[in-house]
Amino acid sequence: MNKRVRTGLITLVIAALAGYGIHTFYPLGQKADKDDVPVATNVRKSLQVTAYVVKPETLTNEIIITGDLLPDEEVNLSFETSGKITAINFTEGTHVNKGDILAKVNDAPLQAQLRKLEVQLQLAEDRVYRQNALLEREAVSKEAYEQVQTDLATLQAEIDMVKANIALTELKAPFDGIIGLRQVSEGAYATPSTPIATLTKITPLKIEFSLPEKYAGTIKNGTGLEFTADGFLHPFKATVYASDSRLDTETHTFTLRATYPNSQGLLYPGRFVNIRLKTQEIKNAIAIPSEAIVPEMGIDKVFLYKSGKAQPVEITKGLRTEAKVQVLKGLQAGDTIITSGTLQLRTGLNVTLQNIE
Repeated sequence: MNKRVRTGLITLVIAALAGYGIHTFYPLGQKADKDDVPVATNVRKSLQVTAYVVKPETLTNEIIITGDLLPDEEVNLSFETSGKITAINFTEGTHVNKGDILAKVNDAPLQAQLRKLEVQLQLAEDRVYRQNALLEREAVSKEAYEQVQTDLATLQAEIDMVKANIALTELKAPFDGIIGLRQVSEGAYATPSTPIATLTKITPLKIEFSLPEKYAGTIKNGTGLEFTADGFLHPFKATVYASDSRLDTETHTFTLRATYPNSQGLLYPGRFVNIRLKTQEIKNAIAIPSEAIVPEMGIDKVFLYKSGKAQPVEITKGLRTEAKVQVLKGLQAGDTIITSGTLQLRTGLNVTLQNIE
């Protein structure tokens, strides 16, 4: 048997076996059962999503910046005259009242001069009295009477000058505040350039901070703010009361100051604080969660939930906050937008709401 015959026989055997198999599964005259044949389906699965119902709300833009606490008033105290310090009447770190005599330099020569002038003043007053009586009887000239009056006025002026010089020997508190550490001791010789101590008024306190130039004109006097300080769990409230008259040409910022009552004296000047400030407030704004926005080819859009399907709509954005974005155009109150699975959404895609905010 040659090679061609052998090949032909093998082919016939394979064909016969194949025919027998088909006959076994599907006998002659019988069709295949419909349930045994896989059928293609066009049913599309539904995407599980969450949604948000658009409603008008007050949208606030806030920024967080840093600032410094400043004293309401602060002065480095020193004498207005020179002399040996004879008394220091304050305790470091304590509260003093306006007008309290904090320290004093030697005024003995001035006090002696004052006593001398006061004796002369009594004599001058008697002389004027006598001259006035003589003038009424025309026993003395008017010029003589005017001369003793002038002498009296001169003595009074000299006394006022000595008293003023004595006042310069007393170091008085110019306002209520906390007196700091003293820099001199009794017996030291002080001059007007000698620092004695620092007086600080901490009730109220000032908060100084700077804002970028884009906010110039938007923060008005009376604007409220909150600030926090290390070591305190609760925030403090302050009020803006002044702003600088010009921008810093190097940093392009402008400086503002706010006031905090500090009625309990918990805070001290020099502290670093974190400030939360409202820069803009829009009432009845249409705002949506930022995660609902899908940027595509330079266009911002969101997907609406309509009758179980996702429908895209183009929007125009406005103010952006930490969690919300204002929508100026494209949405209205009552719209239901999809906030999850936005990257999988397509026009007309079947969606099922799991949760609605």
